[in-house]
Amino acid sequence: MPSAETLIAAIRELRPEPVKLMEVCGTHTHAIARSGIKSVLPEGVELLSGPGCPVCVTPTEVIDQILSLSMEPGVIIASYGDMLRVPGSRPGDSLQRRRALGARVEIVYSPMDAIEIAKQNPAKEVVFLGVGFETTAPGTAIAALTAAEQGVRNFTVWSLLKRVEPALRALLRSENFQVKGFLCPGHVATIIGAEGFRYLPEEYGMPAVISGFEPEDILLAVYHLLRQLKEGSPRVENDYPRAVSAKGNLLAQGIMARCLAPRTDLWRGLGEIPDSGLGLRPQLREQDAQVRFGLERLPAPKPTACRCGEVITGRLRPADCPLFGKRCTPEDPVGPCMVSSEGACSAAYLYRPASP
Repeated sequence: MPSAETLIAAIRELRPEPVKLMEVCGTHTHAIARSGIKSVLPEGVELLSGPGCPVCVTPTEVIDQILSLSMEPGVIIASYGDMLRVPGSRPGDSLQRRRALGARVEIVYSPMDAIEIAKQNPAKEVVFLGVGFETTAPGTAIAALTAAEQGVRNFTVWSLLKRVEPALRALLRSENFQVKGFLCPGHVATIIGAEGFRYLPEEYGMPAVISGFEPEDILLAVYHLLRQLKEGSPRVENDYPRAVSAKGNLLAQGIMARCLAPRTDLWRGLGEIPDSGLGLRPQLREQDAQVRFGLERLPAPKPTACRCGEVITGRLRPADCPLFGKRCTPEDPVGPCMVSSEGACSAAYLYRPASP
């Protein structure tokens, strides 16, 4: 791997035209902000954040449903930590607040932890919030399958899983979308493989580079995107071969195909997208929280001043939101982009330039 200094020099030698590129991973967003990569790119070369934060793309009405379910007697919500502070449609309302009001909410690091909570609390209904993209989908699927095989009847999964490809296609079809290349998510690519992004150059003429997460990884990916644009030869390049293969993780793909099925789903900032979600297959109906509790979609709440939907679709930079750093901070967030460890607003706030 070339050094950062060598890669910066190589990028500048390309003399790139002004262009907007998009990273489609919240971990990339934070790595870019933390390492100051934007400050060393040539003038006019912009990196925008995409819909790569699973907590951020979960719409407000779904958060409201989760908050309502958390107050049901006998229900334990098991969730990754980021979900606890995501606000619903009422300011300040979150799983963290509901826990303070008496709801049983447990932070877990794996869906298998949630199964153990269910075994330890046989008189309670444990609902695991299965948030994530293809990266976490296999683990969520295995948990549902394990619960079924072990007869853990008080454990269900609320699948909030999303698929990256339909979201990127929706972005590319959206009006005035100006991004000219994608820095593809390395974690997702470990599951679906580098070939899972071939549609970008083949159908849309869009350069695509799969990147790791070190500063040098990201700079190399930016260099390759800019070189593809300069050469006029869009293709998929795998700059993360130490973790990503062409075909991906076939075992994980098999588990997903066995347990999960694509379905129409709702995204913050993008609306309803066909085949963009992953729900449990009918044979796992007893492990499906939406079936067990009869959960139906709530009406969309009234729009607020939060601009998170525009941030995660590259239409707005975090600092351009009128709430950023004023009404909306990590200590008192208005939207999920300021909450999540993968959120674009959180990254921009944590690593903002120091005041003179």
